[in-house]
Amino acid sequence: MNIALYSAFFSEETLQYVKATVTYLKSHGHQFTLVQRLRKHLGTEGSNYSYFDEENKLVAGVDFLFSIGGDGTILRAVTLIQDSNIPILGINTGRLGFLTSLHRDALTEGLDLFFDKKFTFISRSLLQVSTKDSISILEESGVALNEVSVNRKNTTSMLSIRTELDGKPLTTYWSDGLIISTPTGSTGYSLSSGGPIVSPTAQCWILNPIAPHNINMRPLIVPDSTEIKISVEGRSKYHLLSLDSRIVTLENGNDIYLKKAPYAVRTVQLDGSNFFSTLREKLFWGEDKRNTQ
Repeated sequence: MNIALYSAFFSEETLQYVKATVTYLKSHGHQFTLVQRLRKHLGTEGSNYSYFDEENKLVAGVDFLFSIGGDGTILRAVTLIQDSNIPILGINTGRLGFLTSLHRDALTEGLDLFFDKKFTFISRSLLQVSTKDSISILEESGVALNEVSVNRKNTTSMLSIRTELDGKPLTTYWSDGLIISTPTGSTGYSLSSGGPIVSPTAQCWILNPIAPHNINMRPLIVPDSTEIKISVEGRSKYHLLSLDSRIVTLENGNDIYLKKAPYAVRTVQLDGSNFFSTLREKLFWGEDKRNTQ
């Protein structure tokens, strides 16, 4: 089995678990390759390993990608695997790690489970984004695993966000912005803005305005077959468009188009964990002292 090891942030703690993972893979005879930026952090021993360039899509022959870090690291890893169908195993060395399946404190036990094939795959849909006037960053990797959002730039004034679904007018949001979330992203930015929690395998999008200036404007769930068009106006000439952790400045009037990407991302869920147990453990969902009696 050939494993690609990826990490976006190199704190001492993260490097500790990168090295522990490398040691495990070597001792069990597995092939692996590491993201190029790790080379300088691994000392002289690192010169013996193979590396890949994170600026390019992962090459064929990689069976799994191990994402070592937090949720943000997995979001960045999506741009590496693109439509290659390489599954991601998340090893959490961050704080929340909602998308990760393996916690750092159980690294060896979790890797044993993985290599004993005691896991399932979770297929996660992606949003694909384009604009009326093309932008290079969207041409290269215009997909989002968590959410796409429109936000204010250089102003405290509200935005006017005209929204269409499948070519038909929905409404104009007068708000600080708009979040279009995938089911995976329902526990992220959208949740913080009052959106619903959605199972990651649900086939839908969530449209969630940010601080709407209208008390009857609430989050809306639509099928993921829906194609969405957004037109933004405001007092500033520009606004922000974000795809997970990537941010682009757009000029007002450059319409935004969103639809379901033609491919999905697969993440590894180790046996013994599931979406709802993660909700209870990490977000304290349903916590009530009466439930322990």
